[in-house]
Amino acid sequence: MAMAAAEIEALIRAALPDAQVTITDLAGDGDHYAAHVVSPSFVGQSRVARHKAVYAALGERMGGVLHALQLTTSVPT
Repeated sequence: MAMAAAEIEALIRAALPDAQVTITDLAGDGDHYAAHVVSPSFVGQSRVARHKAVYAALGERMGGVLHALQLTTSVPT
């Protein structure tokens, strides 16, 4: 069962309300996405900490209904 891009975005925004989130369906199958998340809350955090915050927002869906997520994170410039 695939997960909609809008649902991924909503989950990330719920956990990181100040974030700018861009979701791209990489394969057109609803299973392989790329997410680019820009958030002021990432200031001072390592890349690993940023990724953990996004994965925490997605919870148990990662590896389940959300098969693959190519993730990039950054702080606003």
